[in-house]
Amino acid sequence: MSDSRDVIQARLLTNINDSYNKSEGEFMYDAEMPVAIELEGAYTEIEGVLDKRFAETATGKDLDKVVKDVGLTRKLTTQSIGKVTITGVVGAPINKGELVASDNVNFEFTETLVIPESGSIDVSVKCVKYGEVGNIPVGAIKYFPKTLSGLQKVINKEAISNGYNEETDEELRKRYYAKIRTPATSGNKYHYRNWALEVTGVGDARVLPLWNGNGTVKVVIINSNKTGADRTLVDSVKNYIDPVDGMGEGQAPIGATVTVVSAIEKAINITANVSITNGVNLGVIQTTFKTLVIEHLQSISFNASYISIAKIGKILLSTEGVMDYSDLKINGTTSNINLADEEIAVMGNVNLGVM
Repeated sequence: MSDSRDVIQARLLTNINDSYNKSEGEFMYDAEMPVAIELEGAYTEIEGVLDKRFAETATGKDLDKVVKDVGLTRKLTTQSIGKVTITGVVGAPINKGELVASDNVNFEFTETLVIPESGSIDVSVKCVKYGEVGNIPVGAIKYFPKTLSGLQKVINKEAISNGYNEETDEELRKRYYAKIRTPATSGNKYHYRNWALEVTGVGDARVLPLWNGNGTVKVVIINSNKTGADRTLVDSVKNYIDPVDGMGEGQAPIGATVTVVSAIEKAINITANVSITNGVNLGVIQTTFKTLVIEHLQSISFNASYISIAKIGKILLSTEGVMDYSDLKINGTTSNINLADEEIAVMGNVNLGVM
């Protein structure tokens, strides 16, 4: 941190002969103060210029420039896409650009079709907004924002989960360090991990070399929400690393057989009895605790081989309003929960009772 104007002022005054009166309000003091103010600003500006050139301190477009030196670019936000089933009058038109909606966001048709003899048809849609706002559960799309002649009902029979926010500075910085700190050469496992991380929507990856014999590589991925990846994301990573049917050059060395799969989600269900502070609602405690556990599980994805019941207990004790707990169990047991190479832990149910 650069010196303040007061520190600079004091240093300037030490260079003036003591035969002069250097007290505050005197000529020498007042004459040096504008210089100190200017130098303070200059030092701050110089310090800021240096911060812009290092990954640890650069932000925004400055960080983009730093990571570009090692061949990285920030992953941009995307619109979620999926399918809806439209029911209506036979022959009724479905026009590209018309809207259907969930409670919170609109989706537009990306193709033009007509209702067939069966009375219903699956139609491709994309969210009109970018980012995770377009990720919705089964059955969330059920409205027509305006009446569309001949169209009677809309529903999404599958969840939509492929909308991703723009990569944050923290995420980009982490990917930068992963690339420069791991010896990614000649198609080794670090190379495959870095390639997977370059695909928008990938939150992390684990590489299993020789998983099915010589020349085979399995890449296990999770999405940026630290949950299992959908088919679209799995295919995107596969096609980026090792295109199907030779479509494109890909990244993998010639002769490698690459398999890309989603991590297998392992639900973590927690039960316990708690002693709570007077006046604190048990439901609020349960919600807060669940949020903290989700953050913990996301932070250890692919970095832990088991879920520690001791750490879950520590999180429970740190939850505001909890004074003590008993009979803590994860998935019905008081032991740690092991995770296989292709598994990640995701939040299941939380059921807290009062001691």
